[in-house]
Amino acid sequence: MKPNQRGFSLIELLIVVAIILIIAAIAIPNLLRSRMAANEASAVGSLRTINTASVTYSTEYPATGYPASLAVLGPVAAGVGATSALADLIDVVLSGGTKSGYSFTFTTDGKTPSLSYTDTAQPVTPGSSGQRYFFTDQSGVIRGNATAAATVADLPL
Repeated sequence: MKPNQRGFSLIELLIVVAIILIIAAIAIPNLLRSRMAANEASAVGSLRTINTASVTYSTEYPATGYPASLAVLGPVAAGVGATSALADLIDVVLSGGTKSGYSFTFTTDGKTPSLSYTDTAQPVTPGSSGQRYFFTDQSGVIRGNATAAATVADLPL
């Protein structure tokens, strides 16, 4: 190497790039697994929130029973009080049916007053936004399934 030569050689740059690529190859799969685990934990927490909100709703509005949908549990406009049409028990994101990579489907028995409901959580993109599927009903027990949509027959968490 000449004494007045400056900078890095091509070999040195290639070695640095190779090291960065190796580190990225190790870190990215761990990051994706961590994000899926966080989404699954958020889905379970959201199901608990929905269970609590549904019981609160049925206690507050006994003539209606359980809410007809997640939107009914959602927030009201500023300055407007809660009613059986908008109970202000969950946030706007969860009342929309999708949160943290999971889609929530809430159904009732269709009776008045409603005596039962089911709620499922499934990953928006299975294998990417989450791996497991979840189910809950008026019993408050959250159940999970790793391969297919969860039902009342699956094991509790």
